[in-house]
Amino acid sequence: MYKNLQRWTRISLIIIYLVIAAGATVRMTGSGMGCPDWPKCFGYIIPPTQAEQLAWKPNTKFRKGNVIINKDHLLVATTTFISSENFNANQWEPYTKHDYADFNATHTWIEFINRLLGALSGLAILILFGYSLKWWRKKPIIFIFSLLSLLGILFQAWLGKTVVDSNLLPLKISLHMLMALILVGIILVIRVSSKSFGLSKLPSKKVRLLLYGTFALTLVQVVLGIQVRQFVDVQIDRWGYDLSQFWLATPELSFYIHRSLSLLVIGANVWLFALVLKDQIEQIFIKRILWLVGGEVLLGIAMYYFDFPFATQPLHLLLATLLFGVQLYWILRINLHRYDLSL
Repeated sequence: MYKNLQRWTRISLIIIYLVIAAGATVRMTGSGMGCPDWPKCFGYIIPPTQAEQLAWKPNTKFRKGNVIINKDHLLVATTTFISSENFNANQWEPYTKHDYADFNATHTWIEFINRLLGALSGLAILILFGYSLKWWRKKPIIFIFSLLSLLGILFQAWLGKTVVDSNLLPLKISLHMLMALILVGIILVIRVSSKSFGLSKLPSKKVRLLLYGTFALTLVQVVLGIQVRQFVDVQIDRWGYDLSQFWLATPELSFYIHRSLSLLVIGANVWLFALVLKDQIEQIFIKRILWLVGGEVLLGIAMYYFDFPFATQPLHLLLATLLFGVQLYWILRINLHRYDLSL
């Protein structure tokens, strides 16, 4: 009955998680300004691969919106024209959103892939919304949350534009990340609402309360982790990418709270696992949670004590978002089952 909805919720979730991983890779590699404009990249649908493509050249066709780098400044073509033998400043206007004017082919294509995945996530959510229309009377929650996901992905695209226009302001990057988590949550509601299943045994009230508590801890850790990441971004601007040993040399209080709370997260989830075993209920979710928590802790240790080894940052973020997703899905599944039992 819900086959198409289930397919497109799954596709949408996969792509959004790929976007999260790509976005984390963009931050790790410093590729956020690889495309200095939005939604195109240097004014092109397909970005350039060589710096020569961004230089002014005589007898060359430039289309309106194309960008060149001229004397360390970005210039935008005001109309479509073929250049003459001499540069004509009247055919160009300065790019005023920011003053970043650099080209690195690797950074450009990492950012372009990130944007491409973002566009694919928007397409998947649009298709999901289309399939939800037939359920707006029979099961309005599906239609409502599908509409929210569509509005959310449009807002996320706008946030992406503001991130670029601000030249990677850390606060706006963090808001961009939080919106991705909200989208995951919205789509999980659609997925659970459109799936028929039963639980072999309803968890006890104690298990449910502890699950809610561990989920709240995850949310706190996500917020603290975002604050730590904002601090690291500032340190990267100060020290550069080659001196990672200084990024957390003098951390803020949020880092110490984030690190200390990880012990509480481990303890609470181990306690939850013990209760699940005692009550003899399904173990698949708590096992996944423990693996994800363990991975998070190990990656955190690696970043602090071994000066941010390659890929630890995006993996740390990806595992955190997966942990959020697994916990929320378990909570939604339990509460849907309780609701169904009360009918």
